[in-house]
Amino acid sequence: MFVDSHCHLTFPELLPRLPEIRQAMAQAQVDRALCICTTIEEFESVHALALAYDNFWATVGVHPDTEGLTEPSVQDLVGLSSLPKVVAIGETGLDYYQMDERKGGRSVADLEWQRERFRTHIRAARQVRKPLVIHTRASSADTIAILKEEGEDGGPGCAGGVFHCFTETAEVARAALDLGYSISFSGILTFKSAQELRDVAAFVPLDRLLIETDSPYLAPVPYRGKINTPAYVPFVAQQLAQLRGMDVAAIARHTSANFERLFGLRAT
Repeated sequence: MFVDSHCHLTFPELLPRLPEIRQAMAQAQVDRALCICTTIEEFESVHALALAYDNFWATVGVHPDTEGLTEPSVQDLVGLSSLPKVVAIGETGLDYYQMDERKGGRSVADLEWQRERFRTHIRAARQVRKPLVIHTRASSADTIAILKEEGEDGGPGCAGGVFHCFTETAEVARAALDLGYSISFSGILTFKSAQELRDVAAFVPLDRLLIETDSPYLAPVPYRGKINTPAYVPFVAQQLAQLRGMDVAAIARHTSANFERLFGLRAT
């Protein structure tokens, strides 16, 4: 019924609990999940999960915040993305949030390595015709600009993809939609302080909506502050259903169909 389009099941908060998590998913009618890769070093573990379970899939990519680990080339990403059950390139993108605190006082100009890494991922995705899973935080103008510069304008030959865990403005949402991208909402949508985000979620076309947990982070109300798991993705769907005056089962159908179409999967 429900699909978690973005989770980190290899993270230490979740991997030791995998049997329990899978049981909770089944009870919550969460029948599929996309396991997201954030480093090349992590890829083998992420891919192993996808191979081990028929309702898991994997991505390959390096998160924009990662430094000091393997920096993949276009061909590295192309090769790994050709492996069975790898359906997307990412998590990739840009993250300029709290640069002074987290980046040792560096400026946006000093983060050119992030922008070059993002371009590498875009080029790989375009080569293999697999979608991008995009992370953008405090960097939306550059994220949109680089996608356009690399040819991701919604036309033929584009990789397309999804802006995951969306927290940006309506203007950014429209720009992403204009480029042909989908938008995924997480448990943040249920937070009391997130009314502006709920307003955005209310106008995103039904055929561009995805839902996710980004677990182990960002557990939805009523579990906010707890460790998140894919079993909580129905709470995101329930919030979307309330916003749109729809039945939650209809949201599940639409978001599941969108997941299948975006990542080239067959309906189950």
